[in-house]
Amino acid sequence: MNKRDIIRTLNDISIYYELSGENFFKIRAYRMAARALEVSDAEITPATALVDLQNIKGIGSSIARQILELASSGKLELFEDLKSRIPPGLIEMLKIPKLGPKKIKHLYDSLGIESIAELKQACRENKLLKLENFGPKTQENILKGIQFISKYKGRFLYADVIDEANLIENRLREFKEINRCSIAGSLRRKKEIVKDIDIVASSKNPDAVIDYFTKMEGVTEIIAEGDTKSSVRLQSGVNADLRVVSDFQYPYALHHFTGSMEHNTAMRSLAKKHNLKMNEYGLFKDEETVYCKSEKDIFAIFGMDYIEPELRENTGEIEAALNKRLPDLVKEEDIRGIFHFHTTWSDGNMSLSQAAQELIKCGFSYCGVADHSKTAFYAGGIKDEFIDFYLEEIDGINRKNRDFKVFKGIESDILPDGSLDYDESTLAKFDFIIIAIHSNFNMTEKTMTERIIKGMQSRYATVLGHPTGRLLLSRDEYNVNITDIIDAAADLDVALEINASPFRLDLGWQYCKYAAEKGVKMFINPDAHSIETLHDYKYGINVARKGWLEKKDIVNCMELNEIIDYFSFRKNRK
Repeated sequence: MNKRDIIRTLNDISIYYELSGENFFKIRAYRMAARALEVSDAEITPATALVDLQNIKGIGSSIARQILELASSGKLELFEDLKSRIPPGLIEMLKIPKLGPKKIKHLYDSLGIESIAELKQACRENKLLKLENFGPKTQENILKGIQFISKYKGRFLYADVIDEANLIENRLREFKEINRCSIAGSLRRKKEIVKDIDIVASSKNPDAVIDYFTKMEGVTEIIAEGDTKSSVRLQSGVNADLRVVSDFQYPYALHHFTGSMEHNTAMRSLAKKHNLKMNEYGLFKDEETVYCKSEKDIFAIFGMDYIEPELRENTGEIEAALNKRLPDLVKEEDIRGIFHFHTTWSDGNMSLSQAAQELIKCGFSYCGVADHSKTAFYAGGIKDEFIDFYLEEIDGINRKNRDFKVFKGIESDILPDGSLDYDESTLAKFDFIIIAIHSNFNMTEKTMTERIIKGMQSRYATVLGHPTGRLLLSRDEYNVNITDIIDAAADLDVALEINASPFRLDLGWQYCKYAAEKGVKMFINPDAHSIETLHDYKYGINVARKGWLEKKDIVNCMELNEIIDYFSFRKNRK
């Protein structure tokens, strides 16, 4: 088991203990160990010495041994025992927003509720109102939460699925009976939320391929098995579908099963205008197959440029490809620096020095730290009296690294009245200001839109962070007119953030094209709180590509001297 999975397991143990009614100190011990491991630079392997783990503050000898057991065997008897004693429905109930382990245990002990269905029925019968700390509002919020998770049941974040999909794809490519193989479907199109893993492969021996696929490590159930198609369920709970075609049919099948449905419908209409028939089996002219070796050949038949999978949503890509006007999409190697990450100055798990060293190691030229502001007291936001110390540490990092620059930033809260939570003399000390909403979400669309635009009117506002406030599979966008926000950003010369946290991916790709057309610049920011999540910027690149964005549209694709000028101009513009 790798370090990331070990950290997740330690956190899970603390949750299971809380559901079991275990004592507070034992629960806290596992949470502290998980956090200590996350913050540490230690690489965890079966060969890691026990003493090295014990030397990490927050990890005791007992948990250290368990970590090594997880690293070597991937299992822990304690964890398996806990899972066997807790009804699985209680774990499902944790998905309900604002319903934590303590309340779930109380519901289980008091009413015998051990599933979401039973909880829903209990709410409808007002049984929760008889319990301590469960009033009408709590019951109403639980019902809303159940409705929300039902809406997204069977859906997964892209980031939670892509690694497993890549692993399956690589294993299939290694199989001798397979000629070509690729991830398809919404994963290939880089959708932020996906339902399953789709894979297309070509082979002369589909039976052998299907047999190999269904017997892969990680498969827990065979849902369907045919001559050329199989569906399985993986340990993660995700379904994976494999379609096997001949190598001749492969390009057509890959294009078809990549989708989207709307893109495919538009392509079939285009084919019909050329007196051609198009489907997953081929491209036909008077019953004769038009040979295409690759997807590029398929588009070339119609005189089109190749359409990248991310763009295949029928949002103008076909017309652009016909007219040779497709964007030169931004690439990972275009990113020159990383902005919006949190350190131990607020709620991050890494020091500023650790973050800078990691980004230097990655080859970046600059970065911009943006810890929480004072209003975010729940996240350890920086109070006025500590601002100068925060800035002095940044200066110290810059003195030590002549070839790498750390820009001084803060994530300043937009207060309910639209003002920012520091005065102008404090804001003037920073190179850039990320303004963002972190509270009072339940406003009318008009009030919320006016609030955000007023925040953007501050002379110090550089970029609007996570503009719609959504948390994927957890919280919808707040009521806001995003078109008005984009128009205001263009008028006020304020950039918009593509928050690359896989839980946000906000601004969504659906709005990026319009923003670029209005001349609004974008930042791709990881909103990182740990060394590991600094690399989440890659998910933001997916969003930017789906949103038709090019290198010129992204601020952190600028070279160092360009971005120094960019910040300087904006600080002195009003």
